[in-house]
Amino acid sequence: MVLGVAIVLPGMGQVLNRAPVRGLVFVCYMVLLGVITYHLTTPEHSFLGRYAGGLFVYAISVMDAYRTAAARAAARFNPLAERSAGSGSAGPR
Repeated sequence: MVLGVAIVLPGMGQVLNRAPVRGLVFVCYMVLLGVITYHLTTPEHSFLGRYAGGLFVYAISVMDAYRTAAARAAARFNPLAERSAGSGSAGPR
């Protein structure tokens, strides 16, 4: 579900993952870099070329939302995984 929302609405995947400030930062940088690359290119460039900076941040935003949702789901279904990973023990003695 988070991945579908993140693809359709940029930044909303982070909001669903309870990181609304992170989502807002992604949206701001997406718009900022989209505007910058739009002004740095010529009209002969394609749509993807003109908005490459914003689309790059958009792709990172979708991957981040998916990665965070997957990590949260793994921790929810296996609560011992997070505790054992951070214990620092090398194994039984």
